[in-house]
Amino acid sequence: MQSDDKPTNGQPINGQHNPNFLDLLNQTPPQRFARLRAAWRESWEEGGFLHQRWEEIFQARHAGWHEIAVWIKTAGLLAGLSLIVMMVDAAGDIASATLKGLSDVQATDAGDGSGLWGTVDHPIRAFLADQAAHLTVAPAALYAFWQLAGLLGLIGGFFGNAGARIAWTLWGLASLAMIWSASPAGGRAAATGLAALMWALASAFALRGLTLRPIVHNHPPQFMPQFNPELHLHATLPAPSPAGDDFDDNVHPLQR
Repeated sequence: MQSDDKPTNGQPINGQHNPNFLDLLNQTPPQRFARLRAAWRESWEEGGFLHQRWEEIFQARHAGWHEIAVWIKTAGLLAGLSLIVMMVDAAGDIASATLKGLSDVQATDAGDGSGLWGTVDHPIRAFLADQAAHLTVAPAALYAFWQLAGLLGLIGGFFGNAGARIAWTLWGLASLAMIWSASPAGGRAAATGLAALMWALASAFALRGLTLRPIVHNHPPQFMPQFNPELHLHATLPAPSPAGDDFDDNVHPLQR
């Protein structure tokens, strides 16, 4: 028969007394808590362990790298490495999700190639669709990635990022090559030239501030060294002899 007895705090169960946490706390000798409180107070007094650590943290704000305590450097490096690992892991997940989303995009209509933009855009769609037939990726994913690369290169180049400007240049050259390859033979030159003009106009924003002229700073130096030529002659003069010695030398020996 199953017993309906439920365990209670400090109550006997099956004739046995099970002490709870409060009972164990009350059984702890009070001397241990007194020692802990005393050690805690001493560690925060001047010269104590925790007081010194707090002073090192306070001084680290104004000290250089070589003056910072070793344990603070170690903790900072470990925290930085942990942050980098988390950022790399998050970036990997975001990139994987983005590429998966691009791969799952359904193929869209390539368009009829009418209009100025269609004349440039249709050959690129056709070229990517032809190449995607030999790859394990959807044509729409390639086209979406091509658009994303151009957009990032345009925005990053506008803000002066060197890598984005290199990507924008490669993106434009690759686009011209795809348009030349996939355009009809009769209008290949016109389509490629039109795409080059569009790319040049967009490059006015992507390559803003870029110049091929070397920058020369004609600032006079703040400190001009002065050259003062001086001639130093070192001559050794004989020491003067005493007055008595000169008189004896000038007297005739018979007159002495």
